[in-house]
Amino acid sequence: MPGRTAVYASGAALGFLGDLVLGDPRRGHPVAAFGRAAQAVEDRLWRDHRGRGTLHTLLCAGGATAAAALLTRAVRGSRTAETALTAAAVWAVLGGTSLGREARAVGGALAAGDLDVARERLPHLCGRDPQALDHQQIARAVVESVAENTSDAVVGALVWGALAGVPGLVGFRAVNTLDAMVGHKSPRHLRFGWASARLDDAVGWPGARLTAALTVLAGPDRRGAWRIARRDASRHPSPNAGPVEAAFAGALGVRLGGTLAYSGRVEHRPVLGEENRPVEVRDIERAVRLSRRVAVLALGASVACRYAVSRTRALGRLSKAQPTVSTRRNR
Repeated sequence: MPGRTAVYASGAALGFLGDLVLGDPRRGHPVAAFGRAAQAVEDRLWRDHRGRGTLHTLLCAGGATAAAALLTRAVRGSRTAETALTAAAVWAVLGGTSLGREARAVGGALAAGDLDVARERLPHLCGRDPQALDHQQIARAVVESVAENTSDAVVGALVWGALAGVPGLVGFRAVNTLDAMVGHKSPRHLRFGWASARLDDAVGWPGARLTAALTVLAGPDRRGAWRIARRDASRHPSPNAGPVEAAFAGALGVRLGGTLAYSGRVEHRPVLGEENRPVEVRDIERAVRLSRRVAVLALGASVACRYAVSRTRALGRLSKAQPTVSTRRNR
């Protein structure tokens, strides 16, 4: 394994293990700090205008990515420092353990028949109005959130880490965080959040497809996952959530989609999966386990991708240097 790939593989594995063991810190999380900074920039820049929103996205996402690039350059040459920086970045941007923890907390409340606690915990996973949801609708919301966040909080980050190292990890998480903050269709952010939403669609595209593919491989019903992903992915209004949720629906053999409520705004989405099989409480644990299997496979895929990228770059440098060597020999 080339040196650069070995550094990434070691750092990514350590960061993945850190998320697995520690999860997200309750205080002082780097993503939360970025969110506060982005909010401060928004407070100064906000206008009901796409141009202002584009500037907000460039300053926040571009600034975070540039800072990560400078840090990467500063530690270059020291494998220990590069590995430590990669591990810290992977741990900071991944959210798989916290995702599973929150999903299980809601599932436990539902299993105990405590709908009030389940409604109280649901906003930790998604932005839906919990007071408008019943027992079954909350369970469905949790499974959908686990599916979508497996891509957003784990696989997508690892994809960009493999492609662009620490700047890729940080940049992806910055864009994804901005989308969660301003990318929704509220009156305040319909125009201002347009750039963040479109950029998130773009950077999330490869991770969503990889998540769907790995869900087919890791799911308890591979044929069902493949069939439903092919049939239903395009029905979803989101180009990235569609493949992931459809694959999860098929793998688990459940029905996702339908009517959703976000802060007084109601959406009616097409049904994904088996129409006669609504989500049950037990499916939450099944979804969490599937998410974890997908995350482990994604870690391996990201290392393989990093190796391929490094190999391609090395071959490119070799091909550029070859004519120079031949010319010297002829002389």
